[in-house]
Order: sequence, then C-alpha cells, then structure tokens
Amino acid sequence: MNTPAIALYTAGTPNGHKASILLEELGIAYSVHAINLGAGEQKHADYVKLNPNGRIPTIVDHAAEDFAVFESGAILIYLAEKYGRFMPQDVKGRSQVIQWLMFQMGGIGPMQGQANVFFRYWHEKYQPAIDRYQNETKRLYRVLEQRLQDRDYLCDDYSIADIAHFCWVNVHAWAGVAIDDLPALSAWHQRILARPAVQRGLAVPNERRADDTIVKAAQSMLTR
Repeated sequence: MNTPAIALYTAGTPNGHKASILLEELGIAYSVHAINLGAGEQKHADYVKLNPNGRIPTIVDHAAEDFAVFESGAILIYLAEKYGRFMPQDVKGRSQVIQWLMFQMGGIGPMQGQANVFFRYWHEKYQPAIDRYQNETKRLYRVLEQRLQDRDYLCDDYSIADIAHFCWVNVHAWAGVAIDDLPALSAWHQRILARPAVQRGLAVPNERRADDTIVKAAQSMLTR
C-alpha cells in the first residue's frame, strides 16, 4: 500500500480535531499517529523535531519532501491552500477567512482553554479565575452570535474559519459556558455538526486506532 500523502500527529482535543475534520472534508489519504498527551509523548525528542513547541497537532506532507507544519491554524491554511478548498481565492475573501481564524486562535482558544483549566482541572477552586475566563469566553461567543445573524457561516461559504471555531464551541459545556441563549450560534453549531465529514473527524483518533492508520480515498461525493 502506498504511504498516504499526509501524516497527522494528533489527539482528541479541539485543536487536534481541526486538522482531522479538514482532512476528512478534503477526502484525501492520510495516516493517523495518536499522541498520548497524558504520557507526555508530545515532548519526546523525535516529535519535537517536527513540532518545536511539543504540542498537537502536527502534519507531515510526504508529497512535499516531508514538510512539517505545526500550529492548528497554520495547518488549516496550509491544507486549504494546497488543495484549493475551504479558503477563498480572492484577496478580500481570503483575508476575511483568515481574520476570523485569527479571532479563534487569539481569542476563543486561549480564553476557553483557561476556562477549561480553572473549571475542571485546577487543584483548588479559584472562583475569580473561573469567572474571568468563562465570562470572556461568553463575550467572544456573543461576537460570533452577532456575526451569524442572518448568515449560515462566518464568511460567505463554509470555510476553515468555521472548522476552527466549531471545534471549540463543540466543547463549550466542558468549560462551563452555555450557548442555549445564543440561538444563531447554536443553529450554526448544529448545522456543522450534521456534516458527515465533521462527525468522522471528531472520531479521530479515539475510535480508529486499531492499526494507528486511516487511509481514505478521495471522495467525489464528499459533502461540501
């Protein structure tokens, strides 16, 4: 069997799911290498050669001289541009998608991530920190709510900006932040969750680890 073009090093986190969902949406062949975060595999020397920050996800493009890409937002941009999907070709459209992607990378990701830590994992209950990060996450969610008024997606069409935000909004309850009072955001979340490729991407790597590899043929009928 030929080696898939893309190798994905990942774990079942919001950032990890960004990459697996996009790969599923693209319908390209890729292999999965599950990284055990609890065992610290992301800090092993061989992996740090691919990702200097020792985090997930990382991809290696075997079709481009084993070119490695780390940081989830950079992976989304690389794959969207390489395969010509989920990123507009015109300058303004491309900029708009990148703006909303950066909004997730610089805002919702860090703030909701801290909400997760203080709400779920901190060794003592420190309510001021919980309130700070939950409230800021909710404020950012309200920005999305306003953006999604009278539109199906964050930009003109479904894009990597939607994928990036969805992966975090999808685990809103884990941070103790509700979205049932945000009807446009809730509808958008359900709209994206209904996509078959999104459901497959959310299952990576948790439900498909028998041989640590997923090989998918290109799918001409893939939901767009």
